[in-house]
Amino acid sequence: MSARVESSGSDEEEGIGVQVAQHYNQLEEKGISQRKQSKIIHMRNFNNWMKSMLIGEFVKRVRGSKAGDYKLTVLDIGCGKGGDLQKWRKAGIRHLIATDIAETSVMQFKDRYMAMWSRDRGQPEFSAEFIVADATKEDLKAKFRDQGGADLVSCQFMFHYSFESLPQAEQMMKNAAENLKPGGFFIGTTPDAYDIMRRLELCGGKTFGNSIYNIRFDDGVDRRQPLFGAKYNFHLQDVVDCPEFLVHFPTVERIAEKYGLILVHRQRFQTAYNTYIKTQEGKNLMENMACFETYPSRQHEQNQDPNFAHAHRYIQQKQQQQQQQQQQLREGTISKEEWEAISLYICFAFKKLF
Repeated sequence: MSARVESSGSDEEEGIGVQVAQHYNQLEEKGISQRKQSKIIHMRNFNNWMKSMLIGEFVKRVRGSKAGDYKLTVLDIGCGKGGDLQKWRKAGIRHLIATDIAETSVMQFKDRYMAMWSRDRGQPEFSAEFIVADATKEDLKAKFRDQGGADLVSCQFMFHYSFESLPQAEQMMKNAAENLKPGGFFIGTTPDAYDIMRRLELCGGKTFGNSIYNIRFDDGVDRRQPLFGAKYNFHLQDVVDCPEFLVHFPTVERIAEKYGLILVHRQRFQTAYNTYIKTQEGKNLMENMACFETYPSRQHEQNQDPNFAHAHRYIQQKQQQQQQQQQQLREGTISKEEWEAISLYICFAFKKLF
């Protein structure tokens, strides 16, 4: 079975890298039944749906420029515990390079990969290598067994760590660009710095959020945030509790151009949702992934849960329009608190020109 794990052995301890690695190394791996009990299960499913649609779109773009049944090579930076493993399998790739700063996460990803083929009692549909490294500080290419270059580089929910400093942001972009073939894409998801600052100003203090997420700036509101090292503390129930950095996207574009990458896609999650949900694939996948919960339900009856007031109003309007007040309607929705957290994010894609 073609898989290996390599550790960088780096003892670099400047910045928050060690803190981030320790946080994710200590994060408990929960089973499916436990995850279903999470207060943010629908948010997590929605974010997975968004990643699936983004990955699917750019896999198609790569294949559209190739002849025959082309199989991609993928570099997954910040791969975590392997949450995107099935997405890569569905994409029909040839080879996966998975790298993360947290060694425990990388080992769990490898275990998932091995278990997947063991369950199927067949040969792996794609080969893989697993590397422990900090993509914001280390040159990744020298660590790869497969030196042919990637068709797609994916960086999901971790690009913001690179904006701790200019050298780290440049190293991250260099790692993405140097490992991409011309015509390939660097895709990812990251918090929207503009929306974070907007919400901070509206709250008038140092912190904002709700019962599932919280963002805190130790120094409070300051419009003159630095381009790099603009730190805030982020907490998301069951998932994240560590420092992050604002990502100034015009600066991202300038760094990307230096390495031959040009921006071809940037949307806030709510805008991307409105685009993807209009496709049959998007609709079917959203239903299969249980991104929305049914309202009303036993858990939150109408008029009793203010977190679902938007769903109650929608159903009332729909009942009136259809003149079916006697029949209780049910709709798929997501809680206001989860949506507040979801709408913090943007998705992006850069194309490698040379």
